[in-house]
Amino acid sequence: MDGHIFYVFGRYPADLKPYGAVDGVKQYPIVDLVMCHGDFLNSDHDYIHKNRNVKGFGSHGDIMIRDRKMYVAPTPFALTVGTTGLRTLILPADWPVDDRFQLVGELRRTAADELVVGYAFDLRTNEITAQKIPNPRAGIYHDFRAYRVRTDAPVPVTMISDVVQPLDIPHHHGEA
Repeated sequence: MDGHIFYVFGRYPADLKPYGAVDGVKQYPIVDLVMCHGDFLNSDHDYIHKNRNVKGFGSHGDIMIRDRKMYVAPTPFALTVGTTGLRTLILPADWPVDDRFQLVGELRRTAADELVVGYAFDLRTNEITAQKIPNPRAGIYHDFRAYRVRTDAPVPVTMISDVVQPLDIPHHHGEA
C-alpha cells in the first residue's frame, strides 16, 4: 500500500532489573504493542512540514533561530482502552484484512472544531500562542478498526470518551 504511514508504539516495564542482560546486552521486554495507520493520529494530508529560520538574534545580531517543529500526539494507549498487555493493529475501517486477524474494536475519531494554522513565540516572555481558524471539516468522522491475530486474546478495544489534549510540558531550567 504505497504512500501510507504507520506508527509503532511499544511499552516496556519501568523496572528492568528482573530482566538482566543476555550476553551483555540489556533486555527490554515489550509489554504491549500497537501498530496504527497514521490517519488514526492525524488524517490531514495537506500540511507539508518545512524547517525555517530567522537571523539577527542576540546582542550582536549574528545568531540564527531555527524553527524545528515537534509534534506531540496522544498515543493509541492514551486514546483507547483494551490495548494494555496485548498486540493491536489499528487500520482505517475500509481496509481489507485476511483471516489471520480477528476484529476487536470499532473506533471513531472526530475532526476538531478548530485548526491551528500558526503560532507566535515571544522571545521576551517565552510565551507561545496558537493562531486558530474554524475547521471546515469539523465533526467529520474517521472510522477505524482494531484487530489482533486470532491466537491473541479477543479483549475489546474502545475509544476513551474524553480524550485529553497533550499537556503543556514545562521545560526545566537548562533545557533547550
